[in-house]
Amino acid sequence: MTIKAVRGFKDILPDATFRWQVLEECAREVFETFGVQEIRTPILEKTEVFARGIGQHTDIVEKEMYTFEDRSGDSLTLRPEATAGIVRSVIEHGLHGKSALLKLFTIGPMFRHERPQKGRLRQFHQINVELLGSQSPMADTEVIWMAWQILQEMEVSGLRLEINSLGCPKCRPLHKEELIRYLEGAKDSLCPDCKRRSETNPLRVFDCKLPECKEIMVRAPLIKHCLCPDCADHLGKALDGLEAVSIPFVINPYLVRGLDYYTRTTFEIVAKGLGAQSTVAAGGRYDGLVRQLGGPDISGVGMAIGVERLMLLLDETGEPAGADLFICALGPEPREIALGIMKELRDQGFRVEMSYEDKGLKAQMKQAARTRASYALIIGEDEMDDEKVVLRDMKSGTQQDIALEDAGSTIAGVLLEQEEEE
Repeated sequence: MTIKAVRGFKDILPDATFRWQVLEECAREVFETFGVQEIRTPILEKTEVFARGIGQHTDIVEKEMYTFEDRSGDSLTLRPEATAGIVRSVIEHGLHGKSALLKLFTIGPMFRHERPQKGRLRQFHQINVELLGSQSPMADTEVIWMAWQILQEMEVSGLRLEINSLGCPKCRPLHKEELIRYLEGAKDSLCPDCKRRSETNPLRVFDCKLPECKEIMVRAPLIKHCLCPDCADHLGKALDGLEAVSIPFVINPYLVRGLDYYTRTTFEIVAKGLGAQSTVAAGGRYDGLVRQLGGPDISGVGMAIGVERLMLLLDETGEPAGADLFICALGPEPREIALGIMKELRDQGFRVEMSYEDKGLKAQMKQAARTRASYALIIGEDEMDDEKVVLRDMKSGTQQDIALEDAGSTIAGVLLEQEEEE
């Protein structure tokens, strides 16, 4: 019987990984311009990191986490999101004491036991950014700006930024009371999940995708009518920042997030062409999370880009770059010469390949074509007798003789010239 991957866990094959590399490289370049440093945290954490951080009554903690006891009896969980683990690391290693403002990013897998569907897997990957230490609305703008710039540079079309405020501990309780009263009167019409949420986490009812619940929530009391002056001012300044950097936005008063730690600014970037799962980036402010996990009372704001969903929007017609050079060596002595040339060019950063097997010229040229090599270098006994090698342009089919003793440097020059032309 053939062993297959676990349901909801997907192999990323070589034909696709190059697109992931392009995205990751783009993200790293953007983060460098914003002064963001990389942090790598474990994929396995103590369960309390997520139970305390995300919230006991969220769908993630109640239904979606991969949680188990290890041999010591400790409850461990595969990370369902990145923020809580990063905050745990910041507290544990005292990073908040080393800089007034921490700018951190991580790229890696997350795990949630959801029903697998297009763009949503049980192992999925995210690009995350966390800014810790600033209450300023400028930090909110910066986080959204990074997400927007990455998506723009990846040439994703049809983007729309939706933004809202979830208030703060001063104004949110008033909204919660109004919402609970409203939901009590509509309880019989809610789906089973939302009936439960109406008692434990009423804000999450706004996030239900079922038509009957969405219709009920159209008339529900909104947080915008309860915002305190500080929260209203904070949102206004964040929006001013977005306008200053030319990022268009739409205020969505129904927008909420599925994690309890969010306060004030929350946002989603949605894209056309993904159907129901249209969100490619999301995030917001979480001013109480560090304190909640045992650290000092410092503010935070972050975002995550869903890699699998973004991949569905990127051009799948491309293919990874081919080899710069494929060396066709015909015989034992030519192979020794080929290895020397290969080392010289690889040391300069060129991608050079050759056949491991002793094959004829025709077979090796076919192999060169399969590697999509720009050039093929032919070295045989006849060429060695004449102290030359043959360099063939695989695209045009033209070829030229090159002196054997200068082969490495001459080919490097040809390859560099080609790079400049491209």
